Amino acid sequence: MRYFLTGRQPQASNILLVESGSRELLEGVIGGLRDAWGPDIRIDVATCHPDLPRGFSPAGTRVYRIGEVRKLGPRLRLFRELARNRYSHLGIVCSGEPILTTWKWVLALGLPAKVFAINENCDYFWLDRKHLSAIRQFAITRAGMAGTGAVRTPARLIAFPFTLAWLLLYAAAVHARRLLRLGWRRTGIQEQ
Repeated sequence: MRYFLTGRQPQASNILLVESGSRELLEGVIGGLRDAWGPDIRIDVATCHPDLPRGFSPAGTRVYRIGEVRKLGPRLRLFRELARNRYSHLGIVCSGEPILTTWKWVLALGLPAKVFAINENCDYFWLDRKHLSAIRQFAITRAGMAGTGAVRTPARLIAFPFTLAWLLLYAAAVHARRLLRLGWRRTGIQEQ
């Protein structure tokens, strides 16, 4: 992940978008990206879907079908090819959906590109030091710690060990009682 500490914006030459969420999110953000960096900017897509999102032309877009790459060797070749393309920017969809999760973070950490995260509202923010407050707020929301979850989630975490201990103790008591009954029946001792 390049430019994290500086916050500097590189000259936009080409962009890789990782479609790691709903298709509508990528289709909704493409217009804003074209407005921000011009209609001639090359935007490639790494996706697990068989077709292109609306707004992308098949002639001017390289499509990397990550879902078709299953083995480690081809995956490494694909990663090296993406690194050779020298993308100036990398956009990852962070919508809370478990689609291409490993790929998006491997690409974000491994490619020398300025990374931006696209959220559910088709907005995006930069992953750099200058935007730590937005990153922190995003992480808090994703962890369920925003709003009423700020009380409920820690309370659940604190209550979990006690709940688990109570359930284990209860299960042990029920099974011990059953074993005692079986033992009494075998020895001829009847319960009073």
